Amino acid sequence: MRIVFFANTEWYLYNFRRSLALAVRDAGHEVIMISPPGPYAPKLEALGLRWIAAPMERRSLNPLRELKFISWLRNLLIVEQVDLIHGFTIKCAVYGAIAARFAGNRACVSAVTGLGYVFIGHDLRARMLRPIVQNIIRFAMRGKNVRLILQNIDDLAVFKQAKMIDPLYIRLIRSSGVDCSRFSQCAIRAQNEPLRILLAARLLWDKGIGEYVEAARILKKQGRTVHFLLAGSPDTGNPNAVSELSVKAWVNEGLIQWLGHIDDMPALFATIHAFILPSAYREGVPKSLIEAAACGLVLVTTDAPGCREVVTHEVDGLLIPIKNADALAAAIARIDDDLDLAVRLGEAAKTKALLEFDEKIVIQKTMAVYEELL
Repeated sequence: MRIVFFANTEWYLYNFRRSLALAVRDAGHEVIMISPPGPYAPKLEALGLRWIAAPMERRSLNPLRELKFISWLRNLLIVEQVDLIHGFTIKCAVYGAIAARFAGNRACVSAVTGLGYVFIGHDLRARMLRPIVQNIIRFAMRGKNVRLILQNIDDLAVFKQAKMIDPLYIRLIRSSGVDCSRFSQCAIRAQNEPLRILLAARLLWDKGIGEYVEAARILKKQGRTVHFLLAGSPDTGNPNAVSELSVKAWVNEGLIQWLGHIDDMPALFATIHAFILPSAYREGVPKSLIEAAACGLVLVTTDAPGCREVVTHEVDGLLIPIKNADALAAAIARIDDDLDLAVRLGEAAKTKALLEFDEKIVIQKTMAVYEELL
């Protein structure tokens, strides 16, 4: 069988789906990776995976350009004699489904890993786009040759309520999976050692960057010594992006240490004591939370879709309300004061990551979906 993996960045394919691609290849299938060009494409090719550059603009809303791209994708499926296309994130999932329909109703798996800006945005642009996207999804994801993979029960409820796809064709696979063996135990915090915490995410306001910084300001005024680390790069072009100017101002204020983009996350996790994700973003299941859990780090995140799939409050982490810097500061102060609590929550998080989110489990469930269609 010939299977296409289609995403809007080669970075996503490499960091989130390479293990699945290699497992599919090792099972005897041919895999083609498709994305716009970027620096991670050679890394995919170095693994022996075939990669094709897609003439796609991630942020484009030009109807003619988008139709032209869907036509390109349809022709590629026909010429390459593709049996199944697996699209990741909403835009690629929908375009892949449309192209598959017009290429002779080929098998299609659409993975929506979080609903994102269109579904959670409150500005005029998001409100205008939402019904359009919903209708396009209804058109694209019709027929018995389509399967939709969602990562959390909240997204499942949204799709069912809006009747965007027959519920018979929805499959719930919690997360994209993590190779837990890459992550060693986190650093054991010594008594009287300053707490080192990390937020690693794209620099978007909806990821809780503002609340993280405000919590740092609150705890600094209380006289606490807590090191706030921030890893990530500005998401240029995203209407929700935090500017580099803002980040540098916080650094100059002495509130955070900005690390920029980090490739070696296991090494970074090994130097910190807690992982913070105060997200208001409509996450699928955040990979960063699972990676941190695999290290045995204590987790503090919001009681939001996707995040609460990983953390159960006071069992394997702490949950706080969305967009609440005071609650975030209080949670950080709590783990700063109670080492035993932090250790207990971290150990429970690690156990959960191994049992529920290891990539072997996700790969097995995903390949089962392929078998339904092929």
